[in-house]
Amino acid sequence: MADVVVLGAGPAGLALAGACARAGLHTVVADPDPHRPWARTFGLWRDELPGLPAGAVAAAPGTALAAGREPHPVPREYVVLDNAGLRRWLADDRVRLVSGRAVAVRHGGAGSSVELASGERLPARVVADARGAPARRVPGAEQVAYGLVLPARALPGADDTAVFMDWRGIPPGPDPSFLYRVPLGDGRVLAEETSLARRPGLDPAVLARRLRRRLAAAGVDTSGCSEVSEELVRIPLDTPPPRPGRTVPFGAAAGLVHPATGYSVAASLILAPRVAGAIATTLPRGPVAAVRAARGEVWSPSALAVHVLRRHALRALLALPPREVPGFFDVFFALPAERQRAFTSGREDLPGTAAAMAALFRSVPGRLRPTLAGFGRPRPARA
Repeated sequence: MADVVVLGAGPAGLALAGACARAGLHTVVADPDPHRPWARTFGLWRDELPGLPAGAVAAAPGTALAAGREPHPVPREYVVLDNAGLRRWLADDRVRLVSGRAVAVRHGGAGSSVELASGERLPARVVADARGAPARRVPGAEQVAYGLVLPARALPGADDTAVFMDWRGIPPGPDPSFLYRVPLGDGRVLAEETSLARRPGLDPAVLARRLRRRLAAAGVDTSGCSEVSEELVRIPLDTPPPRPGRTVPFGAAAGLVHPATGYSVAASLILAPRVAGAIATTLPRGPVAAVRAARGEVWSPSALAVHVLRRHALRALLALPPREVPGFFDVFFALPAERQRAFTSGREDLPGTAAAMAALFRSVPGRLRPTLAGFGRPRPARA
């Protein structure tokens, strides 16, 4: 019997599994294809994870910019992760990788059992689920992005600048979107048209047309170019913290996605050693105690309170009139860096998050304050 079986071999799953192994726990990872390369591009702010090794970084642009109607330098270092390097950093040879799709998790007094589609069973004292956000019957708010990976030479100057978001260049409409553009560190650049938050998510085909139109306006013709590849991203934003149970949800499965930005990788990497430590410390008292301790490490009272504020911010964003969205982000990125950092990265920083939201409320035009206060009504399509 393993101490811990982790379902899912994405960054969150491997981060938790490696941390569990380093905490002295016999750990197994089950995934339909545990060795498959991660296809998505991941980024984070350097100050979120200062211990990130150089081998896990693909690019560290010298400049980070954001723009609503006007450009704003962002006084934080943004890094794009090297997926292969990140996997090497997270991996631990003591973790056993099992190829198989989990179809059921059964619980008993002494532990649990994971049933795979092949019929194999993996007994464990604790099961952690890191397979991503659970499916929902009713579609919630989503962030959707369509991106093209281009040769850096196609966009002069793009290899040393991270464009965190740029709302300019697309005529105002009912479904605003922005450009996210980052260097990948290997002579390529990712340009991504992003719908920040919409219920339901925006059709990727709409974003694809906008991106190609945006690139064409910049003199970039992608038709017939063999060096161009696509990237599609869909991120559920309003996944609530999971209900109490006998498994340990982790990563997006635990609701770690920031409701107003869509980011979650940094939170997962930060929490993995803490969750593993909680399991290792309490497992001698039994699986139930270990699961309870792990869940408490993910959702401390301060983290829950911050999550409530962030979900309020998502509702306000969904209710903003589309024409006001670019100006709203001009106000946000004019805030002091510590206020921006608290809201985007301070997952357990309740005073900082509240202060950032209060400062934003005071700074926006008076006509937007009822919406930010929660009196605006979310519309079907937003940001």
